[in-house]
Amino acid sequence: MRLLFLGDVVGRAGRDAVAERLPGLIRDYRFDFVVVNGENASHGKGLTEPHFNELRAAGADVVTLGDHAFDQRDTQSYIAREPTLLRPLNMAPGAPGRGANLIEGRNGHRVLVINALGRVFMPPIDDPFRAVEAAIAVCPLGEQADAVVVDFHTEATSEIQGMGFFLDGRASLVVGTHTHIPTADHRILKGGTALVADAGMCGDFDSIIGVDPEEPLNRFLTGIPQGRFTPAEGEATLCGVAIETDATSGLALRVSPVRIGGTLAQALPAF
Repeated sequence: MRLLFLGDVVGRAGRDAVAERLPGLIRDYRFDFVVVNGENASHGKGLTEPHFNELRAAGADVVTLGDHAFDQRDTQSYIAREPTLLRPLNMAPGAPGRGANLIEGRNGHRVLVINALGRVFMPPIDDPFRAVEAAIAVCPLGEQADAVVVDFHTEATSEIQGMGFFLDGRASLVVGTHTHIPTADHRILKGGTALVADAGMCGDFDSIIGVDPEEPLNRFLTGIPQGRFTPAEGEATLCGVAIETDATSGLALRVSPVRIGGTLAQALPAF
């Protein structure tokens, strides 16, 4: 099967890029399943219900979150009734919503999607490695799940690489989100798991990680906040990663970066 993962959607520019380009990508490359990280889709922080619905309407089968999961007030009220919206699995037990779910794709494929939050340079959080391992144990790849996708929301690329090696042979794709900068380390590990340290963002790269440069630059220079961070609103680059999996094992056969539109060098799925 063919899976597409799109990195952090940032603001209106990112949402517009997903709405305009994702349907065509699904059609042209025959993707069976799409995961989109919506962590920064609403004004740069969190995800409102209307914006969640926009991402789903564009073709996202599952939307994942991260450390800004509950920055929008309405998320707590709607996440519990949305099985295709995931917040980090290793949040406190009382957090609403779920961090993993088995979702049926377009062609009847069963995909286990897991969202986890890293601990390096992040607020205190439960152990993501054991939490992800437990989720996979009850829904193993090649048995209950035809594919397993892990969105590991991390600051440190070493932590996402550690998760990749930890799950090698037990997941189809382990992909990092959060830094908004696409890395060039996409590869398939010895056990058959595709790994990339960061998928990048769906946002305007004429910016500082998706934010209009003025306020971040002010804080770098003075250390004194003068205003809010505002998402940049120029043409966005759609960033992500595409994989093709083995029909029997669910492990990765091919992995390819995706970068479409905006200012970055372009990369189309190599299928």
